[in-house]
Amino acid sequence: MFSLYRFITKAASPLIDFYLKRRKKKGREDSERFRERYGFAGLPRPQGKLAWFHAASIGEATSVLPLIVMILRNYPQMHILVTTGTVTSARLLASLLPERAFHQYVPIDRPDAVRRFVQHWQPEIAFWVESELWPNLIHESSRHGCPMILLNARISDNSFRMWKYFRPFAGKLLRPFSLCLAQSLRDAERLEKLGSKNVKFLGNLKYDSAELAADPKEYARLTSAIGSRDRWIAASTHPGEEEIIKDVHMRLKRQYPGLLTIIVPRHPVRGPEIAEQLKSPGIVIALRSRGEPITMETSIYIADTIGELGIFYRLSSIVFMGGSLVRHGGQNPLEPARLDAAVITGMYHRNFADIYQQMAADGAVTVVDNAKELAVVLARLLGHYDICEELAHKAREFTEERSGVAETYLQEIKQYLDKI
Repeated sequence: MFSLYRFITKAASPLIDFYLKRRKKKGREDSERFRERYGFAGLPRPQGKLAWFHAASIGEATSVLPLIVMILRNYPQMHILVTTGTVTSARLLASLLPERAFHQYVPIDRPDAVRRFVQHWQPEIAFWVESELWPNLIHESSRHGCPMILLNARISDNSFRMWKYFRPFAGKLLRPFSLCLAQSLRDAERLEKLGSKNVKFLGNLKYDSAELAADPKEYARLTSAIGSRDRWIAASTHPGEEEIIKDVHMRLKRQYPGLLTIIVPRHPVRGPEIAEQLKSPGIVIALRSRGEPITMETSIYIADTIGELGIFYRLSSIVFMGGSLVRHGGQNPLEPARLDAAVITGMYHRNFADIYQQMAADGAVTVVDNAKELAVVLARLLGHYDICEELAHKAREFTEERSGVAETYLQEIKQYLDKI
């Protein structure tokens, strides 16, 4: 099966090139650092020991930042390479990574690209985050003799169903990992069934992620522009959800005529497209990427910029997490929870099912099935600050009670770090 995969990725090189070039044209690849996707390093390898962390995107990368900081503090001669595959994550990590840590784009999973990548960086140890498993990259790293550890490992329902049909291939992918630290007991069981060895559950690293940063000057400017208006945030929205958000806004506007709805799309590049979709009489839209200000007439503000989610979570005590009214699977609710927000989600939140289940049990999140229910919940929270404050307090308390996972992870992986 693996030989077939390698053959396909070689034979499909022209199609892969075409796909990446289309992504670059749409702004979804970094044109200035495009060669990194083919394994050509954008930086020289630092002298000394190098640990490599690979994560899919910004959510996975930020979940391991506290652990990265701890490793660098405990191993002063160590450097850390962090790879991701998205432009957004690269831009954010540029400002978030500590000294002696740096970012590169992960190479496409083609034999020549991954070989070039591994030969240049020659990491002493590799940490793969959550569920981002690329066969050629795993194979080449294993051939290099690099010990590999799977951190905060997750196997979704869909992935588990698929891998069960390819169990030998899954086992071949997972066997090179010396240690697999699962983010839930269910994930640990699934990893073992698929062939992982040395699987442990120590907690979910997402509980230790730091509060999102916010520019105080920009926060003050936006706070002044909004004034005392009722407002709510629809964060990390996906295609198909913005129209629902607009419908909810129109329902609420009858009761709260000065209402401001702030939409923060998961992919900021969609901002102009969303603004065009939501155009209609009686709706005044402002687009942040164009520098359009919030005025008293603004109905919906589209915050289509990178790295400013921390500002917007602080602007409202009510946050709806997107990707959950459409069948995407939801987004991480812990970020707004840390910033004293009453958190709401739709019914489609399978990507964070364990977190949402625990939050619901603690009364730290409100789950809605559709636009009508969302409007009802928002109307209640906007009209009763005490209820909103209580839900926000429960959400923050939920995250604080579960912190400390990164330190536990560090103690577990020290035995591997000490050997390199």
